[in-house]
Amino acid sequence: MNARLPSRQEQPYIFSVRQLTQYLRGLIERDAALRDVRVRGEISNCRCFDSGHIYFTLKDEASQLDCVLFREEAALQDFVPRQGLKVVARGRLTIYERRGQYQLVVSELKADGIGALWLAFEALKKKLDAEGLFRPDRKRPLPRFLERVALVTSTDGAVLHDFVTISRARWPALSILVVPALVTGEAAAPGIVRALALAQAQPGVQAIVLARGGGSLEELWAFNTEAVARAIAGCGVPVVSAIGHETDYTISDFVADVRAPTPTAAAMLLAPDRAQVMSQVATWRQRASRALSRRLAMAERELSLLSSRRVIAQPLTLLNEAQQGLDDLAASAKQAIGALLQARADSAAAVHGRLTALNPASILARGYAIVERMPDRVLVRSVTQFAQGDEADIKLHDGRASCRITHTRKEEHEQG
Repeated sequence: MNARLPSRQEQPYIFSVRQLTQYLRGLIERDAALRDVRVRGEISNCRCFDSGHIYFTLKDEASQLDCVLFREEAALQDFVPRQGLKVVARGRLTIYERRGQYQLVVSELKADGIGALWLAFEALKKKLDAEGLFRPDRKRPLPRFLERVALVTSTDGAVLHDFVTISRARWPALSILVVPALVTGEAAAPGIVRALALAQAQPGVQAIVLARGGGSLEELWAFNTEAVARAIAGCGVPVVSAIGHETDYTISDFVADVRAPTPTAAAMLLAPDRAQVMSQVATWRQRASRALSRRLAMAERELSLLSSRRVIAQPLTLLNEAQQGLDDLAASAKQAIGALLQARADSAAAVHGRLTALNPASILARGYAIVERMPDRVLVRSVTQFAQGDEADIKLHDGRASCRITHTRKEEHEQG
C-alpha cells in the first residue's frame, strides 16, 4: 500500500488495520538493509508441519524474533532446526499481515558454536545414513594399479606437496591431476562441489582424492555439508576422502568409497611402493621358475617312462606283428570265402542237373513225343481220345510231323 501520512493541516487519516500493516510491510521490504540480514540466536518453539515448512523463534537474553523456513529452503539446509540450537539465520525481514507481526523469512541456517555444529553433524549423518549413502555395497573398490588420479585440495599448505612427493617417490608412473579448491570458509563447500565435477570430467581419471590437513570442527565444516556429500555420492569414479588427522571423521568420510586417515595415508594407499612391488614380482618369478622346473622334471620322468615302453621303443616290431595278424586273417577269410563259393557252385550244379532232367526238351530227346489232336490242339494222353480219320500233330525233339489216324489199339501197361 502506498498510503501517505496526513499533514498537520489535514484531517487525521484513519487507517484500517490491514492498511497500516501493509504500509509498514512496504516500508520494511523496501529497505535494502533488511532484504538480506543475518541474525544470531537460539532456536526455541520449533514446529515442523506436514507441509514441510518449519516455524521457530530466535531468541537471546533480551528479545525474540519469529522465523519461518519454507519447504524449498528447508530441503537445502545441512541440518534440521532443533530446539536449543544456536544458529546464524540469514534471510529477509517482512510482516506477516494476518497476525500483524514482523518475521524473518529464512533462506539459510548455519550452526553457531561447537555444540551446535556437532548436533548439525549428527543430524545430517543420520539423514544420509537413512537414505543409504553410507551402505558398504554401494562403495566401489580402487583399481590395483592406478594410472591417473585427480587431487582436489588447496594449492596452499603442505597437503599438495606431501601427496605429490610421496606418490611420485613410491610409484613414479602415477599421473596426478591437481584440481584447486578452497577447503575452509563459507565458499569452500560450493567450490568443492565444482572441483569434483571438473575432476571426474577429465579423461583418464580413475579415482578422485579429496584432501585437507587437520583443523577444528569449524575449519573442516565444508566436508560436513550435504552438498559436498551428495557430490561425492554422485561421482562417476571412486572417491577417496582424506580429511584432517586420523581421529577426524567427516560426513565426506562416510560417503566416500574409501576413507584414508590422512592425506599422506591416501598417497600411500593409491601409490604402491615400487620397491615392494618389484620385490614381490621377483618372488613371484622365483616361484614360477621353481614351479616350471618341477613341471619340466616331472615331464622328463614321464617321457622316460613312456620311451621305455615297447610301443615307443619297438614300434616297427609291433606294426609287423599287427600286419602278420592281418595277413593270417586275410588268408583265413580267403579260404573261408573259397569254400563257401565252392559249396554254392556245387549246389547250383545239382540244381541245374535236376532242372535239366525235368526239362521237356530233354525228355523228347530220349525218344518221347508230344501229340496234339487237330485242329483244336488238345493234348492227347490216351489212345481213346482219337477216332479214325482224326488228324494229329506230333512234336519231336528236333521238329514236328502231321499224320492222320487210320486205326487205334489200346494196350494194357505192364506193372513192374
